[in-house]
Amino acid sequence: MTADGYVAIANSQEFKSLVKKKNSFIVPVSIFFLLFYFTLPVLTSFTTVLNVKVIGDITLVWIFALAQFIMTWILCMTYVSKANKFDQEAESIIEKVKDGDY
Repeated sequence: MTADGYVAIANSQEFKSLVKKKNSFIVPVSIFFLLFYFTLPVLTSFTTVLNVKVIGDITLVWIFALAQFIMTWILCMTYVSKANKFDQEAESIIEKVKDGDY
């Protein structure tokens, strides 16, 4: 692909829409992940709110830590699913440029 092809892709409305969709997914998910991840060390360092026993000797700290693993797995699966869709859209844009539609 030539430099003109890359310029055509970058200037196309479809590509701009794809970038906007990706950013509207990635930015909020990243913010959520970072907030959820750093909440545990902050709460355990500066408060005792997670020291409440829930089941026997299991406290909220353990449940929150387990929730972080579950959250990570769910976010990874969601990201892979969305990334596959984004890749398909990107491939169709590239094919249009190769076919001379831009």
